[in-house]
Amino acid sequence: MYDEILLPTDGSAAAEAAVDHAARLATTFGGRVNVLSVVEPVPAVEMDAAMVHERLRESADRAVERAVERLDEAGVETTTTVQDGGAHRAILDCADEVDADLVVMGTHGRTGVGRVLLGSVTERVVRRADAPVLSVRYHPEDDEATVESAGE
Repeated sequence: MYDEILLPTDGSAAAEAAVDHAARLATTFGGRVNVLSVVEPVPAVEMDAAMVHERLRESADRAVERAVERLDEAGVETTTTVQDGGAHRAILDCADEVDADLVVMGTHGRTGVGRVLLGSVTERVVRRADAPVLSVRYHPEDDEATVESAGE
C-alpha cells in the first residue's frame, strides 16, 4: 500500500514529529522512506549570498541526517535528497519522481510562523499533490504530535 513514502524535512520540530509516523507506516507496510530537504533561495541583504546558501545547505544536510538516523533505528530503508528550489514545488516534483504512495510532513516548519491551520508549504502540497498527504501537527506546548486531516 505504501511502498514509497516521501518525508520532506527542514529540521523543525514539526518535521521531526513526522519522522515517527513515516517510520511506523514504512515498517507496517514494508515501504521505503525518501527523505527530502529543500534549500530555498533567500535574499541575502547583508551577508554574502554564497555563505547564506552554504549555511542553509548544511542545515538541510543535518535535517536529513537526523531523520535517517531515526529511520535506520526503526529498520526502515531510506533514500535521501537535498536540493535547491522552492519547497512546495520541489516536494511535489520529488513525489512524482519517486512515485510516492504517500507524503508525510509536519504542518508547521520553519516557514510556518503566523499560519493558522497549516504551514504554507504543507498547505500547497496538500492541495496539489497526486499522492495522499498525511499532515502531522506538532504541539510544542505538550511536546507531542498528532495526525490531522486538512479539513479539521
